[in-house]
Amino acid sequence: MNLQIKKTANILLILLILCAFLWLGVDFWRAYQPQKVRLQGQIEAQEYSISSKVAGRIQHILVKKGDIITVGQPIFSIHSPEVEAKLQQAQAGKKAAGALASEADEGARKQQINAAMDSWMKAKAASDLLSKTYRRIDNLYKEGVVAEQARDEVYTKWRAAQYTQQAARHMYEMAQEGARKQTKEAAHAKEQMAAGAVAEVNAYAQDLNIASAFNGEVTSVLIQEGELAPQGFPVVNVIDMSDAWVVLHIREDRLKAFSKGTEFSATIPALGDEHYHFKVSYLSVMGNYATWRATDTEKGFDMRTFEVEARPTQPIKGLRAGMSVLVDMDNIDYPNK
Repeated sequence: MNLQIKKTANILLILLILCAFLWLGVDFWRAYQPQKVRLQGQIEAQEYSISSKVAGRIQHILVKKGDIITVGQPIFSIHSPEVEAKLQQAQAGKKAAGALASEADEGARKQQINAAMDSWMKAKAASDLLSKTYRRIDNLYKEGVVAEQARDEVYTKWRAAQYTQQAARHMYEMAQEGARKQTKEAAHAKEQMAAGAVAEVNAYAQDLNIASAFNGEVTSVLIQEGELAPQGFPVVNVIDMSDAWVVLHIREDRLKAFSKGTEFSATIPALGDEHYHFKVSYLSVMGNYATWRATDTEKGFDMRTFEVEARPTQPIKGLRAGMSVLVDMDNIDYPNK
């Protein structure tokens, strides 16, 4: 009986030893099998900031977080007394420049022309009178009645009267001709410059009422009604989920499976177990901070990390920025598989 028990114990011990060796063998076999590689990425989408070129106080905010907006939809308005004042100044400057240009085109007024003609006639009459006076004095000089000094004084007055008459005539002709060509061109250039100033201020004034240039969903409103908005500061942020992609960080020894144009399937845990198809659209090496250290020091180099962007081949309902994306390397055409 004792011998039978001893044999049974030996058999059980041998079985235990065999099981232990079998377990160790299976464990070592599993340890040397290729490990399942799963990559995790994240959904990103195109984001836009809506701001104003003009600094001012926010008058109205017409949207809130979560609103779906379209191109041309009013977003917010700004009150800026400074822009209104500058517009009034520019319009007044344009009006003044236009009046000067009109004056240059029309030339002198009728009354100015008549006054110039009267001055010419007056100078001509004085010149004629002095001409007669000189002839009389000259005859008296020849008869020896008048001294030569007196004749020369009258002659000088007559010549001065002739020059005065000529100058008055030129002033009359100039009044008839109007402004010079260069003066007219300068006046019109100033008018155009003033019109440009008005157009510039009008452009700023139109930017007081901001409309969206994008389609998307409002993600944040950074400045509220009554607060001061600096020039160019984002007031409303918008995200466009129709322009979304997944970002993966790939070690360079696995990069061949993600060449540009490659399609692969992945799951999005937030949307269930369904597989979605993506197509690689962009690759770029990351900075040295993202370098993977080589596990085998005999290779003599450190593996770099690349950023891969892939876009859905079909729209994905319910997709949101920040969702995780899982890529099983066993389900793609990986060259080292």
